[in-house]
Amino acid sequence: MRRLLAVLLTLLAWPAFAQELRVPAGMGGDGTDRAMSVLARDALAAYRDEDRARYLATRFRLEAVAGRHAQAVATIEALRALRGDPPTQPPLYLQYEVYARARDTQAKRGIPFAQAWRETFAQRFGDLDDKVALQAEFSFGASVPRMRGELDDALAKVAGRRRLPLPEALELLRKYQVHATYSAFVPLFDAALKQDDARRYAIDRDAMVRTADGAHLAVLMVRPAKAPPLPALLQFTIYANDDWAWGDAKKMAAHGYAGVVAYARGKGRSTDAIVPWEHDGADATAVIDWIAAQPWNDGRVGMFGGSHSGYVQWAASKHRPKALKAIAASATLAPGIDVPMEGGTFFNFMYPWPFYAASNRALDDARYGDAARWAALNRAWYASGRAYRDLPAIDGSANPVFANWLRHPDYDGYWQAMIPQGEDFAAIDIPVFATTGYFDGAQAGALHYFREHLRHRPGADHTLLIGPFEHFTMQTGVPPMVQGYSVDPSARLDLQALRLAWFDHVLKGGPKPALLADRVNWQVMGADAWRHAHTLEAMASRMQRLFLVPGATDDAQALSTQSQPQASTRQRVDFRDRGDADWTPSPNAANPKLDPHAGLVFVGDVLPQEIELAGAFQGVLDFIVNKRDVDIAISIFERNAAGEYLELAYWLQRASYNADRRQRRLLQPGVPQRLVVKDTRLLGRKLATGSRIVVTLGVVKQPDRQLNLGSGKDPSDETIADAGDPLEIRWYGSSYLDVPLRE
Repeated sequence: MRRLLAVLLTLLAWPAFAQELRVPAGMGGDGTDRAMSVLARDALAAYRDEDRARYLATRFRLEAVAGRHAQAVATIEALRALRGDPPTQPPLYLQYEVYARARDTQAKRGIPFAQAWRETFAQRFGDLDDKVALQAEFSFGASVPRMRGELDDALAKVAGRRRLPLPEALELLRKYQVHATYSAFVPLFDAALKQDDARRYAIDRDAMVRTADGAHLAVLMVRPAKAPPLPALLQFTIYANDDWAWGDAKKMAAHGYAGVVAYARGKGRSTDAIVPWEHDGADATAVIDWIAAQPWNDGRVGMFGGSHSGYVQWAASKHRPKALKAIAASATLAPGIDVPMEGGTFFNFMYPWPFYAASNRALDDARYGDAARWAALNRAWYASGRAYRDLPAIDGSANPVFANWLRHPDYDGYWQAMIPQGEDFAAIDIPVFATTGYFDGAQAGALHYFREHLRHRPGADHTLLIGPFEHFTMQTGVPPMVQGYSVDPSARLDLQALRLAWFDHVLKGGPKPALLADRVNWQVMGADAWRHAHTLEAMASRMQRLFLVPGATDDAQALSTQSQPQASTRQRVDFRDRGDADWTPSPNAANPKLDPHAGLVFVGDVLPQEIELAGAFQGVLDFIVNKRDVDIAISIFERNAAGEYLELAYWLQRASYNADRRQRRLLQPGVPQRLVVKDTRLLGRKLATGSRIVVTLGVVKQPDRQLNLGSGKDPSDETIADAGDPLEIRWYGSSYLDVPLRE
């Protein structure tokens, strides 16, 4: 007896994962389901884990595979009680609970599984409030073929074996349980969710709004089914995708608003001509007026959305519709300011956009996503030396929208009519919440609206938030890595939730989100902290002037605190040389080395202690050039102690538009020039001890942007024959940048 007791104590003390389980007969063939059930029962008898949460999370899966569905539900509930998750989160493992309850009901009542699952889903999912239900949807969606592939791979590893170590058996059972669950309910989910939506919401997918000039706009509306008149949140977009529209409108409804998505004219069910940008402000105003006239609206409308939708909010604000009470614009483009050109220089990435957004009633994903085609077009145009205006001919497809843009190289009345100007900004008296990112190409547009609004209405209720975000992550969620940069935990925000909390503050009297503590709110990269100031200028404690002066060698210039007005650095660019036609830019802001296309490199001293950059940089460039025009690009980098580079901000400017973007003023070759560096992107970075500030100063010459050969002709018409002698520019040591520092 003593010997038997000792053996039992030894077995109990033996690590659980040191055990092996017998592989039941039939595994991998027609008897897999029965074999898995046997294996799960054996695993239940053997499995132990001191981590209670991990134990329960594994145990419920084993119970489900073993056919002990009531026990699986009890184990899931025990795990939830142990975790103590707040009621604002979906119940943990709800999808597995619903499945287990349905299997239990099927066995007890002898009804088909599909009927049992639908009844269970309607009861358990229906008990959730709208916000929690919206979050819970995602746990019911998955790729069953992918799960099947993972299970088959695991079964292949078991083939021919008689015993499995317990950890391997547990992993095999987990993959089987996941696949068995999802393959059973996924075919039922869409219809069940549709029924749940019909119970929760009043839905109108077929509304049409008529504009003053007779166009028709397709509108989708979703609102809580049993509610008094509510404020509405509207997204107006050219990106006609009914799944996206449904998701956006439903999310607004789940948060207690009437959610409305309207498509630009010609999109969706509209049969009018598609004309990007030109009618959006007036058309959005028509939709706002229509919403305000509906019995389910309380006369108040807010607008939300990013990129094109962000632009439309400002375009509508120009018309001042009475019911528009707030806008929350993200990654906001400003036509004529940052797209399709910036600083006067056109971008090739905008060339395929009209095909994507304006060639049919929906979206042309296939053509827009043909990266090889667009890269080949850039290469062919650049190498050929043909005029920029010839891009459609080289591509072999007419592009009338792009061709029309090129007819307006100045910031003329065509562009000015789209968004507020001057006194239009002074009249915008509604709250504004703008979100942009250090890596967002549309940061220039967002800052343009911010600066102009406050310049013309100093007391404007305009809140800006900026962090290490790029154009698309602001819509889809902030990942741990953005363009090669590892994002601080404090920047991993749910930006959509933040916007909704802001709308609750503005339209429902809720508390103001704590993160929006002042007018300007920025995340300091590398410090894992947020800062707040009342103006852009107040972000910095002081400005550090750094002069761009010659260095010890021709390929290493210097940043100095002392001006050297008599010294100069020469730069030579031969626009006839197209040997770099295969060059493509790095998609990342963080890189192990600088791209030679960046131009001259000015390197600062090693930092003896950490410093914090905060705000917009500015400065002047003193130079002489042998051409009548030149496109200039400046970038500011951090070079860390390991020699790696992180691009922090950049500025792009056609010299002839520096004084006035509305009118081109050509340079006089051989005459001293001064270019003012202004209205730049924002810096928000803690530089570590041992880092350096690095500035690149370049002349734009690359296959993915319009070339300005300096002949004085419209750059869209210049050909390689207009290049003439190589461009030669002499940068004087009186040139400087003022870099914003926060003590």
